[in-house]
Amino acid sequence: MDYQTYFASRLRDLRDEGRYRVFCDLERRTGKFPMAVNHRDGETHDVTIWCSNDYMGMGMNPVVTNAIAEAVQAVGAGAGGTRNISGTTHEHVLLENELASWHGKESSLIFTSGYVANLTTLMTLGQQIPDLVIFSDALNHNSMIEGVRHSRAPKKIFKHNDPKDLDRLLSEYPKDTPKLVAFESVYSMDGDIAPIADICDVAEKHGALTFLDEVHAVGMYGEFGSGVAERDGVADRIDIIQATMGKAIGCIGGYIAGSADMVDFVRSFGAGFIFTTSLPPGIAAGARASIQHLRQHNELRIRHQERAATLKRRLRELNLPVMDSVSHIVPLLVGDATQCKQASDLLLRRHNIYVQPINYPTVPRGTERLRITPTPLHDDALMDQLVAALLDVWSTLEIDQQAA
Repeated sequence: MDYQTYFASRLRDLRDEGRYRVFCDLERRTGKFPMAVNHRDGETHDVTIWCSNDYMGMGMNPVVTNAIAEAVQAVGAGAGGTRNISGTTHEHVLLENELASWHGKESSLIFTSGYVANLTTLMTLGQQIPDLVIFSDALNHNSMIEGVRHSRAPKKIFKHNDPKDLDRLLSEYPKDTPKLVAFESVYSMDGDIAPIADICDVAEKHGALTFLDEVHAVGMYGEFGSGVAERDGVADRIDIIQATMGKAIGCIGGYIAGSADMVDFVRSFGAGFIFTTSLPPGIAAGARASIQHLRQHNELRIRHQERAATLKRRLRELNLPVMDSVSHIVPLLVGDATQCKQASDLLLRRHNIYVQPINYPTVPRGTERLRITPTPLHDDALMDQLVAALLDVWSTLEIDQQAA
């Protein structure tokens, strides 16, 4: 086989389909968020970021950056290895205590990313619990899909956010059959939110564990920011909460929280935890400082929701095709991969606005979109610029302005 020809051919296919991903060379500057410097064509350009998952700007908050710097000066850069050999530091312990407290759970366990947390936990539970059947929402994240797949446990896919369909599938098994229901709170591409209480009702009826991914909710929902389960008053009904420290918390890493025995079980049997070098202690210190700040500042969440609602309203008033979203996600439908990439390029090169195109396989073909994520730090002037730029791009490219 001519391997290089094969690689080139597959990449050419992506380009022909308009799905080839080009990274924007950005240099974020402390204290300047949501502004950044874009390196392109041998020059630098000041740009505004409108698609960051640093939803609260905590990655630039001095509370976080100072905590990281102080920890690095005190204990060094790396953790020294896996947690099982030499890589458990006191900062890891303090962070896990903070996370457990935040979610009102007995214990927590940190991983190197939210992806690894999902993959490892679901794979471990599926492999280790005899006869476990996993019930997964149809729109679950790839990390959950891969965790279920690698577990090799029997699986059933229920219709997105549909407790009745979940109930139908669970009813196919005796109540004493081990079961786990895996779903998300905020679905990050469409911006919809799961009916958590209704799903818990169904799971409890059939004796199933619940596994809730709050990756796009922690820091942003609930009076103390621990997620939609807190906001809805159902956190105590969730057996396993999984989330990330790489989005609203502004750092990197993932975690699970739940009962002491469940967490210890994953710690003891999860290959993705056992064989992975642990997070740098400085990152753990920064994440803990971020969580403590977010717990104390609900006004950030109020401002965040207002910014998202205001942008949706302004775009709808101009007949730009905002897709239905009840969360902080503002998806703007384009519906064509090539035009989506062109729209992103025009925003960047003509208006110095960075919004990355979202194409297949992240979303289904025909639903390509710009995914806009306003933060508490996007003021009215920046929003004016964005709205004017979007109108110009839609007119230039003659993109369909029918309501989504």
